[in-house]
Amino acid sequence: MTKRNEYIPQTVSHPGLTLREKLTELGMSQKEFSVRTGKPEQTIVKVINGESSLTPDMAVQFESVLGIPANFWLNRQQNYDEAVAREKRRELLALARTWASSFPYAQMVKHGWLPKKESWEEKAEAVLCFFAMSGPKAWEEYYLTQKLKVSFRISLAHYSEPYAISAWLRQGELNAMELEAPLFSEKTFKRNLESIKKVMAEHPADFFPLLQQLCLDAGVKVVYTPCLPKAPIHGSTRWLHDNTPLIQLSARYK
Repeated sequence: MTKRNEYIPQTVSHPGLTLREKLTELGMSQKEFSVRTGKPEQTIVKVINGESSLTPDMAVQFESVLGIPANFWLNRQQNYDEAVAREKRRELLALARTWASSFPYAQMVKHGWLPKKESWEEKAEAVLCFFAMSGPKAWEEYYLTQKLKVSFRISLAHYSEPYAISAWLRQGELNAMELEAPLFSEKTFKRNLESIKKVMAEHPADFFPLLQQLCLDAGVKVVYTPCLPKAPIHGSTRWLHDNTPLIQLSARYK
């Protein structure tokens, strides 16, 4: 996984603060500024107080009146918005500690699925990135309540250990993404079926590569995913979002 090093300032002020300071420096009242920019005074007051965002239209008008480039104002607003969003994200991750601790994190690190992290906030972020989810609620809606009614048909709502099972299933999807396969051909799969049965029955030393290639020829992806504690799964078959059939095997079967 890619490690991202980012510097997030602890305090990033709203551009309204800079506007207030500039008007004070010029000795210009908020009312006069609103007249010069053609904006309602209440709109200017809300921007100065940090209650409203500074729009591109305002930035261009501020440039004409104050001589400060529009991109300065827009960059200030963008930096402020990002800082606010990241602070909300930090709060969410702090609340997601209980959710993240439900996953067998240490074992997932051992398998190389997740990076080693110290704090539970960092672990929660890593788990969310693993699932490509914005928060625990999104994970619940995807794996438990099944709000997304598409090709993914697995609901874990009635499983005693949905966390470990969902992690195992997700890793299978990630493994499948690394495989290139042609469009699914039922005809080719039926043609290869006898060879597939023979490989499975004889179980030669190169069993898995042979099985994987025979299935790939027909557009079927086969992946091996190690078991996780509390997820005693032999295997799973399902259709991926791109309408590719997936056969996911565990060590219990392989």
